[in-house]
Amino acid sequence: MSLGFPRGIAHPGPQLRVDFFFIGDPELVTAFRFIGIRGKGVVTADGARAAFLGITQGRNEASGTVLAQMEKIEHCQILIITEEVADWLGDILVQWQLSDQYPLVVEVPGMMGKLPGRRTLVESIREAVGIHV
Repeated sequence: MSLGFPRGIAHPGPQLRVDFFFIGDPELVTAFRFIGIRGKGVVTADGARAAFLGITQGRNEASGTVLAQMEKIEHCQILIITEEVADWLGDILVQWQLSDQYPLVVEVPGMMGKLPGRRTLVESIREAVGIHV
């Protein structure tokens, strides 16, 4: 039994293309490449800030020029960052998330696992809904 469109009827809409990009530990960049997601490895707050601004605004924070070392991501819809990168970005990340623009930013644990004091997505949903099963 097929749950799609009946035989002979084409899908009415255009193909949805979602580009992902990853910013985080260089080792995780390699892992994400294995599943087809491009990324930028960072090890400092300045590197994280430059990579984030390169994706969200297409420029280098210091000079305002386009980042030559990064591939241009025109249609990045989901930006995956590690919790450590999120901490390094601080207010820049908060302002971006409040701006209601793409890419959507998703935080994942880094190589060392979940940072102390961070709640999981499930914990956040449980708190918001108020239901614990």
